Amino acid sequence: MVGAADAAGAARNPLAVGEVAAFVFKATPEPLPAFTFADGAGQPRSLADFHGKVVLLNLWATWCAPCRKEMPGLDRLQGARGGPTFEVVALSVDRQGAAVAQKFLNDIGVKNLRLHIDSGSRSLSTWAITGLPTTILIGRDGREIGRLAGPAEWDTPDAIRLIEAALR
Repeated sequence: MVGAADAAGAARNPLAVGEVAAFVFKATPEPLPAFTFADGAGQPRSLADFHGKVVLLNLWATWCAPCRKEMPGLDRLQGARGGPTFEVVALSVDRQGAAVAQKFLNDIGVKNLRLHIDSGSRSLSTWAITGLPTTILIGRDGREIGRLAGPAEWDTPDAIRLIEAALR
């Protein structure tokens, strides 16, 4: 749940503009509850696996039209900026499993994102997600910097400025 302090912080933060104007900053970065999901090969993963990187965690589903629209920008962002200090983690909450989610990614031409799956959709309640897509920016220390509920073009200058600020 976003508190009044979080909403006030978003209103004052000059990085929440343009494509990411709806981004809500935490008043103070907070740890996300631990949660295990799977990678495309079915191996268990968690956010702790990305410790030391800035992570843009995107929760999505194949049946979500705004998710479909947003995914190419996330893919371009990962292709242009992904590496040892930053990663886009696209986490599907599709209950049909990895094969359906991977087919979706293939069908829309995603080349740079690795599939991660939460086929039980438990991440939604664990991380207090109220709609899809939702994207959470996580600092190198594993703490949530803030989140955006709804779609955005994540490879635009506004979004890149937001991410670059987290990388500093």
